[in-house]
Parts: sequence; C-alpha cells; structure tokens
Amino acid sequence: MRPLALSVGALVLFCLLSLSLGARQIPPDQVLGALAGTVTDRDVLDVIWSVRVPRTLVGVLAGAALGLSGALMQALTRNPLADPGVLGVSAGAAFAVVVSIGVLGISALAGFVWFAFAGALVSSVLVYALAGLGRDGTTPVKLALAGVAVTFLLSSVTSAFVLVDPESLSRYRFWSAGSLSGTGPDVLPQLLPFVLAGSALALACGPALNSLALGDDVARGLGRRVGLVRARAAAAVMLLTGAAVAAIGPVVFVGLVVPHLARLVARPSRRHSGSETDHRLLLPLAALLGPCLLIAADIVGRLVAPPIEVQAGLLVAFIGGPFFVVLARRKHLAEL
Repeated sequence: MRPLALSVGALVLFCLLSLSLGARQIPPDQVLGALAGTVTDRDVLDVIWSVRVPRTLVGVLAGAALGLSGALMQALTRNPLADPGVLGVSAGAAFAVVVSIGVLGISALAGFVWFAFAGALVSSVLVYALAGLGRDGTTPVKLALAGVAVTFLLSSVTSAFVLVDPESLSRYRFWSAGSLSGTGPDVLPQLLPFVLAGSALALACGPALNSLALGDDVARGLGRRVGLVRARAAAAVMLLTGAAVAAIGPVVFVGLVVPHLARLVARPSRRHSGSETDHRLLLPLAALLGPCLLIAADIVGRLVAPPIEVQAGLLVAFIGGPFFVVLARRKHLAEL
C-alpha cells in the first residue's frame, strides 16, 4: 500500500501547485482558504473556482485515462513500447473528432466523443493488421513501427482536412497540441462518465491480466476466457483514450511513460511479493501517476515563458520522445 499512498500524496501536491501557480501566483494559504471557504477575496475565488479547479480536475481525469490506457495496452500486447499515441489510437480519435466538427458541425464534447471512440477503434484494427503482415507475425517493434506509420498518415490527412475548412482549423490548431487551458466547468460532467466507466472496466481486468502475462495457454488453464479478457481491456482503452482525446486533444507519450514509472514505484512491492508485475497494483498506480505527469507538464507550461503558455502536450512529448527512443533501442537489441 505504500506505493499507492506515495502516489496519492504526489497527486495532491501537484493539484495544489496547479491551483497556486500560473500567470497570477496565489499563496498556498489563500488556495487552501478558498477551498475551505474562508477567503472572501472575489478575484482569488474567481481564479481558483472558475479557472484552475476545472482545469486541474480535467487534468486528473485525462491523465488517469491516458495512464490507464497505456498500462492496459502494454499488458495486452506485452510490448513496453505500446501507448495510445504511439500505436495510432490517439491519432484515429483525433481524426474522427475533426471530421465530426468539420463535416457534421458538432461542437459539444458529448457529441464528438462518440466519433473519438470509433476513430480509436478503426485505427487500432489498422495498426494490428499492418503489424501482422510478414512471416514473423506481430512483434513489439513491428507494432510500434506500424503505429508510428498510421499516426503520421492520419495526422497528415487531418492536417489536410483542416487546411481547407477554416472553422475546423480555428478549433484544431490549439486543441491538437494537447492542452488543459480553456477547459471550463462544462467539460467535467461530460468527461466524467466515460472516464469512470473505462476506469472501472480497466481495474476489473487486473487479475485477468496477471494470468495473461503468463501466456495465453497458461491463462486458459487457469480458467480465463482470453478472448473476453482482451475484448474488455480493449473496450476500456477505447473509452479512456477517446474521452481524453476529445477533452484535451491528442496528447502522446503519457501512456508510454507512466506505466514504466508505475513499475519503478512498485518495485519494492514486487521484491516483497516475488511477482514481476501485479496489475492489481500497476493499474491504480498508472491512474494516479498519469495525472501527476500531465499536471506537472501543465504547470511548467504556465511558468516557462510567461505570459505565454506552452501546451502540456508539447512538454510531455519533449520528455516522451527520448524515452521512446531509449526503450525502442533496448527492445531491438533484446530481439537480436
């Protein structure tokens, strides 16, 4: 339980920092007072409750969704390079959202989130189909390469689409970088049901994923219905990734980095239990550390070049890009 307690403490700390830091610095005592209802300064209350609380809560939900979906994808594919952004899931969701905005004129998250789910599903099927071509079948490196190829293809088509549609372009330019700014209180009730449903489905898969990690034959011998387990986990990935992309844009690498951080945090527990990866612990840790990474990037983006804000998605990509290269190199060398 110690890793979970540490992760909860880190998340609370980052949330308080998110409420305190920005274009206007608010002292921690005033932040706590505003939350407790003891501060009467109208300006402070407006900044905290109208801007930063919704922004931070959206960061918590979206970060948890991306962290969980990354951990699920790595467990399903047994591929440490798997991530909704790397494997094209986020790009598919983003393309579908842009099409729904430009062609159908849908402007509410509750409307285009369904298109995000469909786009995520179609792009996932395409990536797996491409990775399965050839004599060797699907390997981790081929899966990653297929995901990168599909991501670039969909991103190029999306860019071409928005260039000929001014309305889509005006909305897409800021959203595509992945940002928590501009997410008002109206986003929370639309995002919450999908993230809660996806999270419940994901956490329920934990014991079955432990069996699946031993191999499909062993999992079947333990009484697991492998096809059903994969279908439930895939449905959770679609729900979580689609909701996160629809809310904050196609943020990449959160799902790649966070599961590895979770394994690092859980290492003392693994030594104690003798288990390599217990997904009953790994999945909750990913749900807690995902918001930590996303909110930390959002905080740095507010402070690095004031008064301009750097989008959180750009900063996460700055961290995740080199991380992906190192992991891919290690995996490639292990397969030689």
